[in-house]
Amino acid sequence: MSGKVFLIGAGPGDPGLVTQKGIACIAAASVVVYDYLASPELLKYARPEAELIYVGKKGGEHTLSQGGINALLVEKAGAGNVVSRLKGGDPFIFGRGGEEIEELVKAGIAFEVVPGVTSAVAAPAYAGIPLTHRQFASCVTFITGHEDPSKTESMLDWKALAGTGGTLVFLMGVKNLPNIVKQLQDAGMDSDKPAALVRWGTTAAQHTVTGTLSTICQNVAEAGLRPPCIIVIGDVVSLREKMQWFETRPLFGRRIVVTRARKQASDLVEKLSQLGAACVEMPVIEIQPARDLFLLDDAIKEIRQYDWLVFTSVNGVDAFFDRLHFLGFDTRVLGRLKTAAIGPATARQMQKNGLNADIVPESYRAESVVEAFADQNVAGQKILLPRAEGARPVLPEELSKMGAQVDEILSYRTIQGQAGAKQLAAELRSGGVDMVTFTSSSTVKNFMTLLPESEAAGLLSNTAIAAIGPITADTASEMGLKADVIADQYTIDGLCKAIEKYYGNKTAA
Repeated sequence: MSGKVFLIGAGPGDPGLVTQKGIACIAAASVVVYDYLASPELLKYARPEAELIYVGKKGGEHTLSQGGINALLVEKAGAGNVVSRLKGGDPFIFGRGGEEIEELVKAGIAFEVVPGVTSAVAAPAYAGIPLTHRQFASCVTFITGHEDPSKTESMLDWKALAGTGGTLVFLMGVKNLPNIVKQLQDAGMDSDKPAALVRWGTTAAQHTVTGTLSTICQNVAEAGLRPPCIIVIGDVVSLREKMQWFETRPLFGRRIVVTRARKQASDLVEKLSQLGAACVEMPVIEIQPARDLFLLDDAIKEIRQYDWLVFTSVNGVDAFFDRLHFLGFDTRVLGRLKTAAIGPATARQMQKNGLNADIVPESYRAESVVEAFADQNVAGQKILLPRAEGARPVLPEELSKMGAQVDEILSYRTIQGQAGAKQLAAELRSGGVDMVTFTSSSTVKNFMTLLPESEAAGLLSNTAIAAIGPITADTASEMGLKADVIADQYTIDGLCKAIEKYYGNKTAA
């Protein structure tokens, strides 16, 4: 079997900017070779058995030299592997993609190039700087800020660059900024020409510093800006003041830990990210089927004996329908049952499986479900309640007091998730975590078991705690944590709104 290399532009940092073809190539690879500037989030598209090799280069520290990377690609593809080479930005915009392909051509190895969004375009866009504008710039020039050190003289025509009248974009030029500024001024560019540097563009760590040719070096030094940065010089920089959008989002710059199970975390991560937060996924729980599914299977086989089917979580819905379909049934067998859901998210999950909820209480907790049943005559009726191991007993107890026969059957369980104790403690020790979110009591309990007991209070002393509702907040309190944020609506949307309000109040103060 002959190997092949996909040279993929991974984009500038925001994982959402990778192309669909890029994702497909990552998923097809048996080996993924990735750079420092390629978002680690993209590795989730790789096959579980794929070999992941980091070859990042930053600030003069090279995991592997360019020659070593070239040899690695030839070796892996030569052994018959499909290799995805992830490069930050676009492979052919100062990405040395041409050099890597030359080596593949010499070795007779097949390759494809998948273009990516270059940071030269994306970073200014996320900073609110359009590279061209009818009133300010009719052309744009991309320039390396770090030429090959082996060259005896520069290939750049500084007088021509200074005289374009358009926008100049320098990549990898932070260390050479004073020289770039001097060369442009010596070539006749006005010292009042607007300039900007964008560090970590398109990510939650983005930092933009503006000025003019005469002030930008001092401004950058005072801000402590270091690579990686994009330098933009031109009149279009003046538009940033009214066009910036990315850095003005309500949670921009906040680093928030998400403790949900990985397969459920995407909704919360996506919403927080849209608000500007940098999310750190630490799945402290994992959802698995109950140890014994015989009772659930028997209940499904005898489903017609029940009058009500009640779900108290999305996980409960998924677990029930997994077994329903496994046993060869579909929603037709549920036709005569009345149904209840603890909240809108659970009701939506029921709808996805073709089942509408007859009861959805206004407040999303077990007590509210009980109140919603007050208008129902359930005396003598049979209620099936598939739920998690260790769930609160309020609902079955109160429904039983109303005269109902409740079959509470365990359909799923939560176990310790994949988050590593050392990694979690290291994140908190770094002081870079602003908030930890909890979406259930089990996330609180499992989170705390991962922290050294003697250090837990200290590690969280400067970190805000957000709970999806009062039950989760109470569990946190029992474990020595005070919830700074408690959602009024016990949903992901409600939690995100509460977090946004919390930081809005802090900013206002």
